[in-house]
Amino acid sequence: MKAASALVAGMLFCACSAFAQIQPSGTQPPPVHHEAGVPAKKPATTSPAAITEKSDDAAKDAAIRHLMEITQTSRLGDNIAAFLTDRVRAAMSQRLSAEKLSKFMDTFKQNLAATHSSDAVDDAIVPIYAKAFSMEDIEGLVKFYESPLGQRVVKTLPHVAEDSQNTGMDIGQKAALGVLQQMTGEYPELKDMLGPAAAPEAPGGPGAAPAPAPQPNPAPKQP
Repeated sequence: MKAASALVAGMLFCACSAFAQIQPSGTQPPPVHHEAGVPAKKPATTSPAAITEKSDDAAKDAAIRHLMEITQTSRLGDNIAAFLTDRVRAAMSQRLSAEKLSKFMDTFKQNLAATHSSDAVDDAIVPIYAKAFSMEDIEGLVKFYESPLGQRVVKTLPHVAEDSQNTGMDIGQKAALGVLQQMTGEYPELKDMLGPAAAPEAPGGPGAAPAPAPQPNPAPKQP
């Protein structure tokens, strides 16, 4: 249905373009001059294949934008603006008073909204999807994300991805710290850089209490 609508829209567009080229009523078109023996050039026409290609592109564009909508990718522009605003606020809060900060942020948000368009972000993303996926792929993705499982993935996957990233970073940081601690003997400069973290870990892992010192065996009782 979408492809058919896009095809009709493309045909209407071409028809309107042709209609705009018709001479007003009562006006005679200028005579066409050509050399004798040289066939006159035929006016350029848009081939049916070109019309079909434009219609297919329009249908794919619409399908991609629908996919971005149901997967909430279309919110990326707004999310980027919010992220940048928060970062600027955090940085400027250390340099401006509360009153100046409020005025500064109002001006910043107004100017950012005037130069950063969420629609512009969507327009830039659509060709990326179009290059990576075929129309059949897009239709399959739309079908999945419109399903109950697909909608659950949209709502849950960001949290799963964030938790997974944090877990992976924590494991990686601990591993890197352990390697650096082992290298402090050969590179004493690391001790100043690592600080307390350069001290050997107590048995049982980080934060574990040191093992108690061994106590001497009590003397045997005299009979």
